[in-house]
Amino acid sequence: QVHLVESGGGLVQPGGSLTLSCQVSATTLNIYYMAWYRQSPENERELVAVISTSGTANYAESVKGRFTIVRNNAEKTTHLQMNNLKPEDTATYYCNRYGGSWPWGQGTRVTVSS
Repeated sequence: QVHLVESGGGLVQPGGSLTLSCQVSATTLNIYYMAWYRQSPENERELVAVISTSGTANYAESVKGRFTIVRNNAEKTTHLQMNNLKPEDTATYYCNRYGGSWPWGQGTRVTVSS
């Protein structure tokens, strides 16, 4: 089955930046929409960003203008570039196929605190 491995999380101060990475073990990546989600004890899992097979991106209103999702089909990776981080961005972040049925990875935790 497909394995998803997220990395890059950590502790960052408000206003700081962080880039998350996701390695996908699928045979090919370029036929799938990819997405980043986040979940915290206070909030249900929410969709953060989506990138289409052609590279078109869409974002949740709460992160629009601050986050950027990118993909590298040859490398079979997707990345989430996060700028101007806020305490409410604190969560465990997961990547996955958008609208698909791949199992969830372990996620990577992001803590925004001073």
